[in-house]
Amino acid sequence: MPKSRPPYPPEFRQRMVELVRAGRTPEELSREFEPTAQSIWNWVRQAEQDEGVREDGLTTDEKEELRRLRREVRVLREEKEILKKAAAWFAQETGSTPKGRSSS
Repeated sequence: MPKSRPPYPPEFRQRMVELVRAGRTPEELSREFEPTAQSIWNWVRQAEQDEGVREDGLTTDEKEELRRLRREVRVLREEKEILKKAAAWFAQETGSTPKGRSSS
């Protein structure tokens, strides 16, 4: 498995976007700097979405919120499973069944 490199700093990405907007092509910048032309195109497209020029995708803030919410849902599901197992264990230990709704 090839090693992945750390993400490029936001300042570097912004500079590449500015250079594309100034007339340089991503392919040209790719030869001069390290990122691929596709990466540079992606940065330009994301900058346009963040600025409201494009509306065919999520902004950076929306993507971050989506990641945060997905993490939160994953943690809540794990906690729910732990609580279900704990309730079943306590019910077995005390010889009673939990009261309330049977399926949640």
